Amino acid sequence: MLEYALARLLRMVVTMLVIVTGVFFATRLSGNAVDFIGGEGLSAADRATLVAYYGLDASWLEQYWRYLRALAEGNFGISLVERRPVSTIALERVGPSLQLLVGAVLLTLAVAVPAGTLAAVYRKSWAGSMIMGAAFLGYAIPNFVLAVLLILTLSFWLGWLPSSGNGSLAHFVMPVVALSAFYIASLTRFTRNAMLDVLSQDYLRTARAKGLAEPRVIFKHALRNALITILSVLGLQIAGLAAAGNVVIETIFAWRGIGEMLVSAALRRDYPVLQFGVIAVALAVILINTLVDLAYGAADPRVRLARS
Repeated sequence: MLEYALARLLRMVVTMLVIVTGVFFATRLSGNAVDFIGGEGLSAADRATLVAYYGLDASWLEQYWRYLRALAEGNFGISLVERRPVSTIALERVGPSLQLLVGAVLLTLAVAVPAGTLAAVYRKSWAGSMIMGAAFLGYAIPNFVLAVLLILTLSFWLGWLPSSGNGSLAHFVMPVVALSAFYIASLTRFTRNAMLDVLSQDYLRTARAKGLAEPRVIFKHALRNALITILSVLGLQIAGLAAAGNVVIETIFAWRGIGEMLVSAALRRDYPVLQFGVIAVALAVILINTLVDLAYGAADPRVRLARS
């Protein structure tokens, strides 16, 4: 198990180095930040002064080397637009993003696992058909379309919920629903398929033959064995939420989190903020995937034996 964990950690370090390198050079290819900060009326002399002031006059390789050294020292730079430390700006945004992410994950688990289990148990009845129909509908609607529909219906037409911000519990309803709808539909389908595979096993027929109650057979024996597959899918979904899901939803609902910060920094060519945001999101995704790999390997020894 130790060798398996070390291999996963080594892969994580190499992946992060590739991402840091890619995001550094990609941000430079998007254009010079001074052109946005100074505006169209900036003279050539003033432009050269600003370029030197922000340290953009050096070659890309020299800037890259300075950036790596700063990262190693825990220095993430100063925002070119707000002139504040990037770490301070990010800390202000992490809380709202985590609240949205945790809310979406909890809602996904609370709805998808029971729904998928019921769809498998009642697969030949109208209840199972309705659950899968709703799952396919949720799978087909993009989250940004659902977000706009929720705003038009619940905010503008009915006036029940606020359309933007994150000041109260009422602000959480629409963003969490819009963010988790796709993942609820996806996890419901995976849970149903995993349960169907487990329900056909011989040991469940043996459990029923011994006189065990059906709820105990389903939830104690079948669901526990299906959780290995559900765990891997859930890990990928959480990684997807951390990587891309929040960006669109936070922008639509003016939710001041990491996703909205990334969009704003990209539009303003705020290199340090954009670099830190992308690296932070990538690190979160890699850590989640690594933890899922380790949990999956601990739950099923065949995984780590096969991969070693």
